[in-house]
Amino acid sequence: MMLLCAALLSCRRAEPPFTTWSVYRGDAGSTGYSALHQIDAASVKHLEVVWTYHTKDAREENRSTMQCNPIIVNGKMYVTSPRLKLMALDPKSGQELWKFDPFANAEATGVNRGVTYWQKGNDKRIFFSAGPYLYALNADNGSLISTFGTAGRIDLRVGLGRDPSALAVWATSPGMIFGDLLIQGTALGEGYDAAPGFVRAYDVLTGKIAWTFHTIPQPGEFGYDTWATNAYKEVGGTNAWAGMSLDEKRGLVFIPTGSPAFDFYGGNRKGENLFGNCLIALDAKTGARKWHHQLVHHDLWDYDLPAPPTLVTLHKDGKTIDAVAQVTKMGMVFVFERETGTPVFPIEERAVPSSDLMAEETWPTQPFPVKPLPFVRHRFSDDDITDISPEAHAFVKAKIEGARKGTIYTPPSIDGVVQFPGTRGGAEWGGASFDPETGLLYVNANEIPLLIKMKAVEMAGGQQLLSPGEKVYTLNNCTMCHGADRAGTGVFPSLQNLAKRLRESDVSQILKNGKGQMPAFPNLSVQDKEALLAFLFDKQQQQTTSTNQTPAQPTTYRYVHDGWKTLTDADGYPGVKPPWGTLNAIDLNTGDRVWQVPLGEYPELTAKGIPITGTQNLGGSLVTAGGLVFVAATRDEKLRAFDKQTGKLLWEYKLPAGGYATPATYVVDGKQYIVIAAGGGGKVGSPSGDAYVAFALKER
Repeated sequence: MMLLCAALLSCRRAEPPFTTWSVYRGDAGSTGYSALHQIDAASVKHLEVVWTYHTKDAREENRSTMQCNPIIVNGKMYVTSPRLKLMALDPKSGQELWKFDPFANAEATGVNRGVTYWQKGNDKRIFFSAGPYLYALNADNGSLISTFGTAGRIDLRVGLGRDPSALAVWATSPGMIFGDLLIQGTALGEGYDAAPGFVRAYDVLTGKIAWTFHTIPQPGEFGYDTWATNAYKEVGGTNAWAGMSLDEKRGLVFIPTGSPAFDFYGGNRKGENLFGNCLIALDAKTGARKWHHQLVHHDLWDYDLPAPPTLVTLHKDGKTIDAVAQVTKMGMVFVFERETGTPVFPIEERAVPSSDLMAEETWPTQPFPVKPLPFVRHRFSDDDITDISPEAHAFVKAKIEGARKGTIYTPPSIDGVVQFPGTRGGAEWGGASFDPETGLLYVNANEIPLLIKMKAVEMAGGQQLLSPGEKVYTLNNCTMCHGADRAGTGVFPSLQNLAKRLRESDVSQILKNGKGQMPAFPNLSVQDKEALLAFLFDKQQQQTTSTNQTPAQPTTYRYVHDGWKTLTDADGYPGVKPPWGTLNAIDLNTGDRVWQVPLGEYPELTAKGIPITGTQNLGGSLVTAGGLVFVAATRDEKLRAFDKQTGKLLWEYKLPAGGYATPATYVVDGKQYIVIAAGGGGKVGSPSGDAYVAFALKER
């Protein structure tokens, strides 16, 4: 153990494998695995808090935005705060060493899940995203590196082939280092005017773009014929927001992409829509495509690939296989050989229902891996309605009266559809962890249904009548967070009676600059902004008509939905039979599930004799050579340790706020630590936390 612990807090190649945490999610392969084993199944009960660091800038509204997985490198721990400041801490004591504030006291927007470290000789850099910018800082003192980009930063909106000033682009997940390149994905708006999600590699010294991979193919490029002609000029999305993984030896970077925009209607983007919802293997040096697999064709369900793929080594049919495993929101695991993209387990194309929305052309089949089997349920019927009480069952049954129920690929409808699992997954951005000792993949999952209802919006030649402001509100996807009726969706606040809380000038600034979880809307014209403000502040507006349209003009259809509305009972519990959140262990050598346990608890339900239900969970897991799986992520705000072989709960600790993040582990002076961001929140009006909490074994 002393030999193992002697190599501390560095990314030098001399380090034994899996003993540092210098990269987001532990290593470039995104395994979430550590070979450290001082904390093990026998000793974990002796864990105690050894330090707590407060960023002192917790959000006061909505949900947590502190989702950072710390990295420990260069003798420091690098973390971010709810208001997107970057801090370097002493990993032994939690003492703050330096702080960088990219917003200089202006309103912070967005989420940051981690940072990227690069070093060559004495040149040590941290790359950090906030707002539309990517910053390069001196890793020793936090000062901007003036020779990178413009005064230490680059604009992620530049280089996408469209007017940067009209785009909403940012990055939630850190990029990946390959040599002197930083390969970076982005997050985008999800409306009809979203930016394209091209993947770019930047020179780490200058910030100049070294290569670009067009996730919406241009004329002459592979995949161009999977879209309507000229869609590349108009359609956005297909972005790599969740992070990526790297096989440095082979020089391959594995990119998971999201849905084309708009997420729930594709009448304007007919075809399979490559490279939306794809796992793509690129040459990390040049950006050239090596192989790809599309895991959802012509997505209508917001089934983004939600997490970085995991690089794994398997033993199957007498062969050792270097593979890459991708978990999905649909609760499926797709496994491919890294070099060729050949599926490790067969994948079947199965027929799925078609849509009845005007001009929509649903793709007739979707891919299903034969193994591993799904780790969540794939169908919702009346038999699946919650049974935690007769009252809850009756309430939910009445709530979904008239709505469609079915499989994971039941298309959206104006009648309403119970989408199960919902857009939070299955798997979510926390992703999976992998144990190379056993070949087990660990993934926490949600089984929380949504009730999605579509609404038609007037476009050229159409007959729907909306006020100008309501049209702006719906087409810019305000409905997704705040609902078609502006009543909010449980996580995001109501916009009804807005004049009692805010001035028009306040809202105008929020539209311009963003605030908290809400991005800026630079695409809005002055006229659109005025119309939207009139609608939000309940001023009368003249309705639009189609009098300027001639009968010969073709109708262009657009639909939006009425918000991400979780299907719940009257008390706010999910409207499906438990479990609502689980932790799963899957043997990737055989494709078999080894165990599944509920993750998270509602104590008030347990006290009534209801078996532990699990809760919605957001964040990832950590698996160690000590025989443990650590995961927080749950609504009950606990960090837990499970036996990695059996799923037995061995230890838990109530954090000061929700641990909606992925834990990290490291060693200082021979002592192993576990650290987690406790960012809290979860309901409208509930404050977010601001703490990083580190644990180690009691001195005995």
